[in-house]
Amino acid sequence: MIHRGLPRAACGQRLVLFAAAVALALYSGTAARADFSRLGKLADDGFAISAEARLLDGSRETLGSIAPRQALSPASVTKTYTAAATLERFGPQHRFTTRLKSLAEAAPADGVLNADLWFEGGGDPGFTSEKLWRLVQRLHQAGVRRINGDVVVSQWRFGPVECATTDRCEARTRVDNAYSAPLSSAGVNFGSWCVNIAPGLAPGEPARVTHCDGPPSLVSVDNQVVTRPDDSDTRISAERVTTDHGDLMRVDGQISANAWPRDEYRGASNGAEQTADTLTAMLERFAIDVSGASRVTTAKPPDAAQTLAAVEGKPLQELILRTLNYSNNYMADVLALNLVETPGAELADAGRALESYAAGLPGHGEVTLESGSGLTTDNRTTAHGVNVMLESMYHQSSLFPSFVAALQSPENGVMRFIRRGPESFQHNVMLKTGTLNEPYAVRAMAGYFRTAGGRWGVFSVLINGDRSTPYLSWSKVLEPLSADLADMIDTH
Repeated sequence: MIHRGLPRAACGQRLVLFAAAVALALYSGTAARADFSRLGKLADDGFAISAEARLLDGSRETLGSIAPRQALSPASVTKTYTAAATLERFGPQHRFTTRLKSLAEAAPADGVLNADLWFEGGGDPGFTSEKLWRLVQRLHQAGVRRINGDVVVSQWRFGPVECATTDRCEARTRVDNAYSAPLSSAGVNFGSWCVNIAPGLAPGEPARVTHCDGPPSLVSVDNQVVTRPDDSDTRISAERVTTDHGDLMRVDGQISANAWPRDEYRGASNGAEQTADTLTAMLERFAIDVSGASRVTTAKPPDAAQTLAAVEGKPLQELILRTLNYSNNYMADVLALNLVETPGAELADAGRALESYAAGLPGHGEVTLESGSGLTTDNRTTAHGVNVMLESMYHQSSLFPSFVAALQSPENGVMRFIRRGPESFQHNVMLKTGTLNEPYAVRAMAGYFRTAGGRWGVFSVLINGDRSTPYLSWSKVLEPLSADLADMIDTH
């Protein structure tokens, strides 16, 4: 019998081609599912979604999108705009400088400064009591032992900044958190008081409460914390209230007799006045006598005033790392206020500076930013706009390392709630989250990813509820979002 079929080699080639076609079909089917289809189901519960993920190579291929040009609240994803704008304006190694000035002689022979001592706030969002200590130490090293005048804290660059959100407005009289701290170019310790709570000497005794930075006179304390036997639960609540006599830290609850001491931070009612009190206490600890009082002003130090001591803050890239990693609202808003060149800046001015930065990004589109922190739902942008900003930073080789290093890896991030999802999401993504619950739910996430093939991409997801939508936990967002992003990563 004569066989008219294909030669054996040709049959082998056909089998190879068939297998390749099947593999391609399977791959294509998987790739077709690499979109935001899982995340999109949140729309069934009434949530508005703006999402976009795309590659950054020459193809700029869009891997998934849902209403990418719909403007929604980004919550703390706003901080990525603040980080990008300040990096472009100042550069990663910029340091904000805080100075002590006076009209008196820089090195008085008798150690007496016969003039006011001016503290000129430099707008350093990371200015802490450690830096203040160094500043006073340098004044002491300059030979100053007595000040025949007042201690004047100048916040001429900006401050006191008007409250623009409900949280910060309420915090002027009462606050149970640190993120609503007041804003000032002359602030210290992120605008918050800190008290240390340690167990008493025996069960039944009051806890021992001291100020973290100095004598108890810095802020009054109403201590209602009781020491309990070893291995008891430690439960402490704290709030700062403003009385006719100034700020009062009210602490309540219980602490185990064998518990480690713990610090409690609560926003002060006035940032510059807090600095004045802390500075006065440190002058006292260095045995520098002050004949006058301490006061706060929005005036600049006199032009003829000489710098007696100065201290530089940490490099901007380190400030941004802390701002984004810990989503520090105080630091973000102070950084944004530094973008305003005219004195006496308000948050609205900082917002306009950020809007101007975004307007300069080709193709960004609609944006409304009223603060640098995202503490308000009045901030609005789109997933597409956020990605345009992220792409702009990616292409700036001198800035991108500082920018991307400030984002979190899900596997190793300081925020434990993001440590979930598929392995490729955990290992191949760097992100910033945003969360608000009032007046409605906001869950946002944006950042970079690397695909299995080594290609860079950007993604942004903004999810907004309204007064009628149910509570939205992060698990309900991360479960579908991480799976969608993992598919995009694995199939490219």
